[in-house]
Amino acid sequence: MKARAHYDREWRTGWAFAAPGLALMAVVMGFPLAYSVLMAISSLTLLKPGLFPLVGLDNFATIFSDRLFWGALLLTIRYSAVTVIGEFVLGLAIALMLKRAVRMRPVYFGLLTIPMAMSPISVALIWKMLLQPNLGIVNHLLETAGLPRVDWLGNADLALSTMAFVDIWQQTSFVVLLLAAGLAALPQEPYEAAEVDGASAFQQFIYITLPMLRPVAGIAIIIQLINEFRTYDLPYVLTRGGPGTSTEVLSYFAYRKAFLGLSLNQGAAAAFCLLVIILALTVVFFLRLERAEAAGRNAP
Repeated sequence: MKARAHYDREWRTGWAFAAPGLALMAVVMGFPLAYSVLMAISSLTLLKPGLFPLVGLDNFATIFSDRLFWGALLLTIRYSAVTVIGEFVLGLAIALMLKRAVRMRPVYFGLLTIPMAMSPISVALIWKMLLQPNLGIVNHLLETAGLPRVDWLGNADLALSTMAFVDIWQQTSFVVLLLAAGLAALPQEPYEAAEVDGASAFQQFIYITLPMLRPVAGIAIIIQLINEFRTYDLPYVLTRGGPGTSTEVLSYFAYRKAFLGLSLNQGAAAAFCLLVIILALTVVFFLRLERAEAAGRNAP
């Protein structure tokens, strides 16, 4: 009974301390979310600025019947997969190299934080100037090397890959910092035992580093996956969703519906669909991560 009373007292104390912050989050996050849901089921447009009459799920039915919505969704999935895989692989490689670096390690970490500290808008503007087809430094270097100019952002076959490259260039440093922190926190005893048993560096990486780094790697992947699914700054500044719709990801599709198509209700419905997808991905990923950790703990 004493243990139960102690537990209840700690539980009430914890909720008492957490209540102000949770209440503030409910106001700051809950009100905009509730209003966006109301917009998604309303008849609100820029030409008719009124929420009523409510139209239920008609706005969702309208965007689901739009082939551009499904094209934007598939493009978002493809773009997110490419950028997250690229950022993780490159970030892990750099983090492993930094772990072995002895001299000037603070300098390397300082340089890595520069792209991460820049806003996506400024990054997009800088790269848009660098990749400009006639005056950009990239094409100038290509011409100097005897190669033809490339329309990096105006070619429908290259625009998405170019945008993904810019995204990877900026976001990899965040993955590096997370994975470097995870690598620094790994215990050294398994490595010492593996060296005694004659395990190679590659075997240590596969059977020791990767399994122990799984929680940190999972956090890095889900954070970047969320960031990539809701990316908006790069397509807006670099391509405006073009050429055509070759870089129109789902967030830009929602913007175009709301402000260029004047249908705030349909834009809110598209944005709500994006939110549901991100929440579903987050829940599924963390459930799989917890199951993998539980299996690892129960393994003999």
